[in-house]
Amino acid sequence: MVKLMQLDPQMIDHALMTTRAVRMRLDFEREVEDQVLLDCIDVAEQAPTGGHNGSRRWMIVRDQGTKDRMAELYLEAGANWVIETADRIKDTNHPNAKMMQGAKRLAENIANVPALVIPTIIGVHDGSGRPGLFDSVIQSAWSFMVALRARGLGTVWTTMYLRKRDEVAKLLDIPPGHTQICLFPVAYTKGTDFKPTSKRYPAREITYFDRYSRTIAGARSDAATVADGPGVAVEAEIKALPEKVWALVTDLNVPAQFSSEFQGAVWREDVSEPGVDAVFIGTNRNDRFGEWQVPCHVTAWQVEKEFAWSVADLDQPAAQWRYTLEKIPGGTRLRHLVTLGPGPSGLTHIISAMPDREAEMIARRQDHLKTNMQATVDGIKALAEADRGEPESGFPKLDGATVDAADKVR
Repeated sequence: MVKLMQLDPQMIDHALMTTRAVRMRLDFEREVEDQVLLDCIDVAEQAPTGGHNGSRRWMIVRDQGTKDRMAELYLEAGANWVIETADRIKDTNHPNAKMMQGAKRLAENIANVPALVIPTIIGVHDGSGRPGLFDSVIQSAWSFMVALRARGLGTVWTTMYLRKRDEVAKLLDIPPGHTQICLFPVAYTKGTDFKPTSKRYPAREITYFDRYSRTIAGARSDAATVADGPGVAVEAEIKALPEKVWALVTDLNVPAQFSSEFQGAVWREDVSEPGVDAVFIGTNRNDRFGEWQVPCHVTAWQVEKEFAWSVADLDQPAAQWRYTLEKIPGGTRLRHLVTLGPGPSGLTHIISAMPDREAEMIARRQDHLKTNMQATVDGIKALAEADRGEPESGFPKLDGATVDAADKVR
């Protein structure tokens, strides 16, 4: 193995960020050499392992008759459902239409994939919640995927077949006491120009410091300061379409039903239609400052996606608030975020009188905001789900239950 004197972070980051779930671009015609697979497994086996216990075992399926039977089991496990659903929502605006076409292609070609790889581990999880089994194999399986990517191959992490794990174990002579982790259909890819996905949240919005929900927008000081951009992020998954959630989020007085501080708001008289640059006047109240009003400048207005505003001064806001909506299977994920500062506010007024307690004052403010913000998104969730009946997921029933497509096609 070549000894590298210095790692290139950009190349490593690129490999990690562009190792995608590949279905449509798998080349079923090009042969995959055994040695390439073995090299990738050698790389994967270097992954961190609990107790340095080398208990992973890998299955490579090449025999055509065996692949044919694996394909039958894959269809029985749910791939027939995938094909049916993909055909039904093809050429529609369903958010999973494209993904389901890729899943259909894979489902119809499991027997044509050059190699099927199944990582297993010696042992069966006892369901106790204690670590010790999956924590010694998941990272290895991911390393295998990245190693494939580095060599021009691709795969997708599939678990749907595990509904037929017993039949697979019998077919492949996997002994009792071994756990199958997933199925990797491996092939060279048609082209290698994969890109990072845009469907992820920025790290600063989903990473919390010292307490859950506490965010930092800027550089972190040893002791928290307003200049750090401290904030709060809360969320709720709502069984309602974004259209319904958006109507509640953009009703300026709905949050007043659930917040102990926010009392309501009205659009300024010169606003003919809500949107970016529009201004509304919010009314707030707490025990320390009594009641006050403040202008809020809309900085983002993407229908059914994002509503954001800056408080008081547009250039030096007292706080920056935001709702984001994401359509997910079965409903909407609603996130509510705030960043304090950088401009003057009631908080900075208190801090100016007790500068040595700035970090403490910020923490208290974050806790207070978190309580009200979570109450608000939970309240919006309750309103959106009231009298909703059973939400239409857009997918057929399987075994008497609605199937989440994102889970089903794995």
